[in-house]
Amino acid sequence: MNLCNINEIKALLSRHGFHFSKSLGQNFLIEEWVPRDIADASGAGPGAGVLEIGPGIGPLTAQLAQRADRVAAVELDTALLPILTETLSGFGNVTVIPGDVMKLDLPALVEAQFPGLTAMVCANLPYNITTPVLTLLLESGLFSAITVMIQKEVAQRVCAAPGSKDYGAFSLLCQYYAKTALLFEVPRECFLPAPKVTSAVVRLTPCPPPECVHDPALFFQVVRAAFALRRKTLLNALSAAFPLSKEALAQCIAQAGLPADIRGERLGIPEFARLADEIKKSL
Repeated sequence: MNLCNINEIKALLSRHGFHFSKSLGQNFLIEEWVPRDIADASGAGPGAGVLEIGPGIGPLTAQLAQRADRVAAVELDTALLPILTETLSGFGNVTVIPGDVMKLDLPALVEAQFPGLTAMVCANLPYNITTPVLTLLLESGLFSAITVMIQKEVAQRVCAAPGSKDYGAFSLLCQYYAKTALLFEVPRECFLPAPKVTSAVVRLTPCPPPECVHDPALFFQVVRAAFALRRKTLLNALSAAFPLSKEALAQCIAQAGLPADIRGERLGIPEFARLADEIKKSL
């Protein structure tokens, strides 16, 4: 069965009485090059165990199963389970796990599914869970690589540089935990039904936390404060978040080697780290 052939997909879904769920963000791929290229980009191969989130009817799952030693696919929609049983019946190295990835015990899942293997993630993520899922995966520290197709706008945020219009707190979180790369775009016409936006594939390669960050909790508190009021100067944004006088905060900014009128959107990880260190001295 060609899991990207629109006529075969429609016949498959009709046979199982399946109806798309808007609330679950379901859009199935209808171009064969997309799951193939995503699987290639993931780096999956011998010795790899791949976690997939939201397999749909399984086109990416099948591509991953042809490359990796093991694939564990987590699917929330129970209506897709009998479909996946049919479409993945030829792959003995695939396990479909019913459930919500946000509620699963990820360390236990990785230990049970990928013993002795290098764990990685490859998925076509539903748009409505992109940010919390990526945050969960990065903070878990369990995976050697995370390759996902997401909304292009979010992909640009993940990879954005300081000072760019897409740069924000989520950019910093992703870049704190990983090296990020936007690999390629996927037009809306590659899906059934077609979403309203273009998608893009990004790869996040987890790396050790930056050595310049000495207090991660305070670092992220400063980052969130800076972007909560991003149109204001850094001084005014911090004033709304920390129990320090403006004079004390202005001194912290100066001690960190930053201009008095700078905005948070222009700071990278090293600058935020220095600022967090100075604020910690004053608190």
